[in-house]
Amino acid sequence: MKKALKVFAGVFAGILFLAVFLLFFFPSLFGGVVSYSKSGEILNKMIPEEKIPKKALVVEPLNKEAYDKKLEELANNPVSTTPPSAPLLNEARLPDGQGGEGGGDSPTPKPKPTLWPVKTVYPNAGAILPFNRIVAYYGNLYSTKMGVLGQYPETEMISRLKAEVKKWELADPSTPVIPALHYIAVVAQGNAGDDGKYRARMPGSEIEKVLAMADKIPARNAAHNAAGGNAIVFLDIQVGFSTVQTEIPLLEKYLKLPNVHLAIDPEFSMKSGIRPGKIVGTYDASDINFVAEYLAKLVKENNLTPKILIVHRYTQKMVTNYKQIKPLPEVQIVMHMDGWGGQAKKIGTYRNFIYPEPVQFTGFKLFYKNDVFDAGTSLMTPETLLKLNPRPIYIQYQ
Repeated sequence: MKKALKVFAGVFAGILFLAVFLLFFFPSLFGGVVSYSKSGEILNKMIPEEKIPKKALVVEPLNKEAYDKKLEELANNPVSTTPPSAPLLNEARLPDGQGGEGGGDSPTPKPKPTLWPVKTVYPNAGAILPFNRIVAYYGNLYSTKMGVLGQYPETEMISRLKAEVKKWELADPSTPVIPALHYIAVVAQGNAGDDGKYRARMPGSEIEKVLAMADKIPARNAAHNAAGGNAIVFLDIQVGFSTVQTEIPLLEKYLKLPNVHLAIDPEFSMKSGIRPGKIVGTYDASDINFVAEYLAKLVKENNLTPKILIVHRYTQKMVTNYKQIKPLPEVQIVMHMDGWGGQAKKIGTYRNFIYPEPVQFTGFKLFYKNDVFDAGTSLMTPETLLKLNPRPIYIQYQ
């Protein structure tokens, strides 16, 4: 019996030693790594579990009165200066108030209906919008041409982003600014790739780099605690021949993090079968609702504050059936104008495709290069953008 116990103790000690050895020298065997196949398929979607919240954040209940007031401020509807119509002093009046050949009471003109603010659901407590404005840097770390996020070394990029944040704080002191990094996590491409989907999924190590960068950018206000007071991150999806239904679940463990939000780009959703870059793609309300419902499920299951969903748009056909898009208490939807060009062109795009089809909130993209191609043009300033109707609450620089 004693001999058997000694043998058992020896085997147990050996197993324990082996486990400690593997944990120390090969931690990836115990999780914390995202691995990919050559075609970009995620093989192991584990990320450190300690980054995933286990309990609800302590947040103040939504102040609905303040929320409504802020929406009215963002709507920026023009104030009518036309006085009510009144009859002339010598104008004949008919008893029934109906005007005839001799004149009569002129009816008071009815005010024109306004599309903004949008009447929709109130968000859950802890919502970022509309009490804060988000100012984001967009791009991909592999490319210096896809946006400012990957154009400069990390320190310089962060410094430039802070400078833009400061400009917005000065232009609109009543709206705190949260810095953000908007990272293209799934990139549409001209090559079909191994699976013929015309998109490339970025490795998890790159997403982790962006998350680490965000942790180095402190927010300049205490209004946003979901990111621990730091910058937030948007993962942008360009599906190519794939679908949001396929791509978004592969990023689920990142989307469970309280400071990670999502963006989808209809331009590169190629439902027509024509490869990206040849024509502009499209999403239907059903696609956007799928994404919103998916995010809402993560919010409820993980006790998160509301997620933000950015939808790019600069043409009519990029988004179809907008009236069927359903904002949820768990998800705030931003229709984001990302067309480039001179100021008049950009404002025209905003008025033609964002203003007349209201969903919930709006965004506006500024291109450091493409917006100033033409001689005599300059980048739009915060002061200019704040004159828009409605005022954008999400600002992106590329």
